[in-house]
Amino acid sequence: MDTVSRLICLARLLAAVDKRCLLGRTTVMDVPAAGEGKASFHVLLDGECTVDLPTRQIVLKAGDALVLPNGEPHRVRTNGPGRPHGTVETPGASFDTIRSSHAEDGVIDLFCGHYHFGSGAGAILFRTLPDPLHVNFAASDVVEMLTTIMRREAIDAGTGTAIVLSALSSALLAMMLRRSGASVPLWTAVDDPRIRAVIDEVVLAPGDDWPIARLAKTASMSRATFIRHFTRTTGMTVGAFLTHVRLMMAAESLSSTDLTVAAIAGQVGYKSESAFSRAFREATGQTPAKFRRSAGSHVVEPHL
Repeated sequence: MDTVSRLICLARLLAAVDKRCLLGRTTVMDVPAAGEGKASFHVLLDGECTVDLPTRQIVLKAGDALVLPNGEPHRVRTNGPGRPHGTVETPGASFDTIRSSHAEDGVIDLFCGHYHFGSGAGAILFRTLPDPLHVNFAASDVVEMLTTIMRREAIDAGTGTAIVLSALSSALLAMMLRRSGASVPLWTAVDDPRIRAVIDEVVLAPGDDWPIARLAKTASMSRATFIRHFTRTTGMTVGAFLTHVRLMMAAESLSSTDLTVAAIAGQVGYKSESAFSRAFREATGQTPAKFRRSAGSHVVEPHL
């Protein structure tokens, strides 16, 4: 299995489209925090709007996708003359429809939703992503087809629409994670084939011994050059990368096997159970034992 597919499987994500927003001009819509274990996302099919975050503004154009890994509260607004208008919500079986309160025809077609993940591998994965993660797919025929299907499903809103939109939203995330050329380094979408080879090798066998010398050799670089280039290309240090990947794999083993904590520690490359337990707790806020006990009780709530 390729790297992005494996990471998404480990994260055990469930995507949900919560709202379709057909907003007119001069409209504001406040989006609350997604909640624990959730990352917000937006996909803009038509028009242009601004997303106001606590520390910055992002202009979305048709073909843009935006993920907020921390799910912080934010505001979506459209430009236009006069005082800003609010919104009116129409509940639906699969998602809610949001329109401007002044009943103007929509100038944007925006899907809003969330990715729900557990406290283990999913939380670690989203912690490694740029915040926000903003990708433009305007030139992608594949994504255009995907969003066309999303729109058609939303218009028809028939039996199975919620699960179809969920699957399409998961596919969109996979495309974002493999999309290169972002303004912020994204370790899952590295262009350089030498660094890509290192990432793929580690994800394939995280429990191997991975000294810098071996990683540098895999990348056909000197140690010093490799360390600098890896950090510049991926946005994280080599050590942080190794830790994140190993702990994602460990979280999966803790939740799906009966192996002892010591065995899992060795399986993912830790020489001592105590060192593994410290690293796992720092990454997830839980000891391996506590995480294992709670893993079976994680329930993802669908849109009702």
